[in-house]
Amino acid sequence: MHVQTGLLVTLAAAFGVAFLFGLIAAKLKMPPLVGYLLAGIALGPHSPGYVSDISLASQLAEIGVILLMFGVGLHFSPGDLLRVRRIALPGACIQMLIALGLGSVLAFSWGWDAPAAVVFGLSLSVASTVVVLRVLEDRGLLDSLDGRIAVGWLVVEDLVVVIALVMLPAVLETLGAAGVADAAHGAAPGSAAAGASAGVGFGLAKVVIITVLKVGAFIGLMALVGRRAVPWLLTHVARMGSRELFTLAVLAVSLGVAVGAAALFGVSFALGAFVAGVVISESDLSYRAGADALPMQDAFAVIFFVAAGMLIDPAVLLHEPGRVALTSAVIIVGNTLVAAVVMVLLRHPLGASLRLGASFGQIGEFSFILAGIGVTLGVLTEEARSLILAAALVTIVLNPLLFLAMDRLAEFLARYPRLLDRLERQKAPRLYSTDLWMATPANHAILIGYGRVGRTIGDALQRVGVPFIAIDQDRRVVDAMRTLGVTAVYGDATRPGILEHAKPEFARLLVVATPDPYHARHVIELVRAKNPDIDIIVRTHNDQEQEHFERLGVSKALMGERELAFGMAYHSLRSIGCDDDRADDIVQTLRGGARMPTREFSTIFPAQSRM
Repeated sequence: MHVQTGLLVTLAAAFGVAFLFGLIAAKLKMPPLVGYLLAGIALGPHSPGYVSDISLASQLAEIGVILLMFGVGLHFSPGDLLRVRRIALPGACIQMLIALGLGSVLAFSWGWDAPAAVVFGLSLSVASTVVVLRVLEDRGLLDSLDGRIAVGWLVVEDLVVVIALVMLPAVLETLGAAGVADAAHGAAPGSAAAGASAGVGFGLAKVVIITVLKVGAFIGLMALVGRRAVPWLLTHVARMGSRELFTLAVLAVSLGVAVGAAALFGVSFALGAFVAGVVISESDLSYRAGADALPMQDAFAVIFFVAAGMLIDPAVLLHEPGRVALTSAVIIVGNTLVAAVVMVLLRHPLGASLRLGASFGQIGEFSFILAGIGVTLGVLTEEARSLILAAALVTIVLNPLLFLAMDRLAEFLARYPRLLDRLERQKAPRLYSTDLWMATPANHAILIGYGRVGRTIGDALQRVGVPFIAIDQDRRVVDAMRTLGVTAVYGDATRPGILEHAKPEFARLLVVATPDPYHARHVIELVRAKNPDIDIIVRTHNDQEQEHFERLGVSKALMGERELAFGMAYHSLRSIGCDDDRADDIVQTLRGGARMPTREFSTIFPAQSRM
């Protein structure tokens, strides 16, 4: 009974305090993750008041790790990674290597040994998937090219960490043995120490090979048997029509595969859960599995972050402010600036690279897992883990300010096109068209972005015979436009050298169909400087953006969800018998901001009885 009470009290305290602090963080426009970590600090042994059961919370957090990695595998798409592999694959690897190197150098400067430095550096090199996805979603970039690059980048980082979780125990154990041998023999060249180190090196290779074989055997078994057995099981359960049994089956598969992989093949819970998610992702039931697992994943993920917060000693911020600041600086430099520079070198636009780099300027869940493994293996001290966790808290809090700084830097650099040309190594923009673009166009339209929204607008303009030129940053999109006879420029429309090819001074209409509000604002300012009388239509994602663009004087700022609501309202009215004119009048009234009194509801369709 005591254990049950302890479990209930731990869960109640964790969820209750996490909700309170998460709510405060959300009110302050900060990620709720900050609130969860602060809740852990409040419940931990390093703060006064009630102290929760850390060991019990850590065990519950392990379930959070399993479900988190299961969710990562469930949404892992090799196709998505392949589509952005030119930037995401080399970019993420280079960024992680440089961040690992910077973190290791910092650890060596403090007198730490090699195993501790490796774990410390690796912990600082991987961004929080939760934070990055939330930032992209809030900015409406998740479905854009930049959003796909960011997701691909995260997938590469996740894969590297998953591999590291498997290899670290064996590698660190052998490195520790090497350190003992060197300390015992003095590591003199040609001495017995050298032979001992060589023997340890051989042992390391042997351990790595055995580990790789075990992992390969597990993945092979899941590929041959799991790909058939798991989808068959879920399909059979789904046909029974019991939602509870299906949810239970998903939990049993994720937890069972994770525990079984650890027991039989010696791999981590994280890898087992990840592979289980990948196996299910190939079935038709992947979306339902994700929907059923998501609430539990979110709940136990909160416990995971609270448990991580319990391990943070707030005193490290007071006693070691210099180390916390240096660690945070390594995260920002090693993740943000390095990622931005690498993307620019890979010919991605500078402004987009800076903003994407800012999204990587923090660490989170995988860093906590790596730090925990380091402590478990005895290569990191509790103080070192507190340092990593404190730096995570600092960088997550600073991330919105980092985004703002990168936006301002991008706007500043955009004023100097020659400097941008040198930084981006940009060649002259290429104009693509199957028909020669008119030398001096007039009364044409300029379309910024040719994704799903832009293609629909372009098709409408073509149907009424209005010439237009499109500008897009995705080379594949531009090539596809060329084959369809669409006049297009490849490049960033915020670059004057790119924009001038669209002849904005002679245009009658500018349509900004890209989701990034900062990019849209800059394009509007450049075009307005050339043509003050041009009509401008812009895409927005919330009321604040819409009000901002209306203050800029655009002709029309359209919010996607509101336009969807108007369309659904119109068709709903038509489907229940309201005539076309009446439905259109009501929608136009709603569009104007008015709200219909409740008493008028019955006049829309008087023949209908109230339910």
